[in-house]
Amino acid sequence: MSDVSRSKISSSKTTEALEVQSFNTDLFSFLDASPTPYHAVQNQIALLESYGFECLSEAESWSLESGGRYYVTRNGSSIIAFVYGQNSLLETGIRMLGAHTDSPCLKVKPNAEIVAHSYLKLGVEVYGGVLLNPWFDRDLSLAGKIVYQDDKQNIKSCLIDFKKPVATIPSLAIHLDREANKKRHINSQTDIPPVLMVIDNNCSDSKETPDSEQLSLKDILLQQAEKQNDDLTINHILDFELSFYDSQNASYVGLNEDFIASSRLDNLLSCFVGTQALMRADNQGTSLLVCSDHEEVGSASTAGAQGPFLKSVLERLADSAESLTRIVDQSMMISADNAHGIHPNFADKHDTNHGPIINQGPVIKVNANQRYASNCETAAVFKVLAEIAQVPVQSFVVRTDMGCGSTIGPIAATEIGVKTLDVGVPTFAMHSIRELCGNKDAWYLFSVLQKYFDFKHCINIT
Repeated sequence: MSDVSRSKISSSKTTEALEVQSFNTDLFSFLDASPTPYHAVQNQIALLESYGFECLSEAESWSLESGGRYYVTRNGSSIIAFVYGQNSLLETGIRMLGAHTDSPCLKVKPNAEIVAHSYLKLGVEVYGGVLLNPWFDRDLSLAGKIVYQDDKQNIKSCLIDFKKPVATIPSLAIHLDREANKKRHINSQTDIPPVLMVIDNNCSDSKETPDSEQLSLKDILLQQAEKQNDDLTINHILDFELSFYDSQNASYVGLNEDFIASSRLDNLLSCFVGTQALMRADNQGTSLLVCSDHEEVGSASTAGAQGPFLKSVLERLADSAESLTRIVDQSMMISADNAHGIHPNFADKHDTNHGPIINQGPVIKVNANQRYASNCETAAVFKVLAEIAQVPVQSFVVRTDMGCGSTIGPIAATEIGVKTLDVGVPTFAMHSIRELCGNKDAWYLFSVLQKYFDFKHCINIT
């Protein structure tokens, strides 16, 4: 190889490394600013609008322009964005990408205040399949949505985020539980209410609810909402939906910074990657991104993938029921949701031939019992696109003697009838308060999805 050739290769690698670093910096910012699905959708909207996407309302008639860019939300926690292509939908179909905005967490109960032994705690529900042990001894913050009445008695809502550590769940000392490292059991009702503050020592140790207005959670939320929003006029708070989250920011980990550590990688990483890919989609054909709430609890809600949100949007894009059937036949859905990387300390939990390695590319997820919607044809399409993007691809199949999780992929395939593929980046500690993925894999997935939304690449399955 000549010196000139070596120089070009070196320059190309340097350019790619800088692009990956810039991409990850933006990913970190998105993860840190999105403690709840409501915040994630709000941040996706900001990104989309910076690329000319316009807001639509489900309550209004739509007048779409060829080549136009649009988005619509439901519940403030699910979003569908699309490029309305110049070519006929009957010719190109729709290239769809799906992800979910929610992550396992601890959600605050409606009557949450608990006073015990001079401490204020908040009762919480476990949302989704939370790995509970890592939640202990973390610096927790609080974020979500509040609904209030203004001074004219109008019912309104706003987002809230304390953006600093306001609570913790202290572990019980090893001296008081000598079997903790052998037989640790967590009672989700009694062991995990986060501790917020020390209260007046004159309060009775036996009280389970506070009787002082200064301890009212709604008053605390009111103060925080007014602090964050100068233009709000809140008469009183009616209700709220709040989640605790780890206040530690996303960061690189490892001697060579091989890993990305963050909360909510499952599945905000896919939401971010999908948004970035759609922002750069061409306008020759129609591309669509759907990010749904409530995947971690089964997707059965108005804003979940099993609800009618996506189907209702597709029906508005088609002229008739027959047209929609013909369009769907020409379409494809990629469901992007993180995959299990082979854990070096627990390799026996994986199928030997299907243990994805971090930083070796996105993973095609396969399950014979349709827990994943991939088939040989949709997998082949992704492999072709990955080859064009010069990105490595891996496969994941769960051990035959173990149960398999699922995604929105089978739901989309069932509800819409669209050809579907399940993919994701390999991840450690899925559903922990802090998950781990590779520093290259988000970029790899983004590179393939860019090709997917580029209509000069034919992906019709015949």
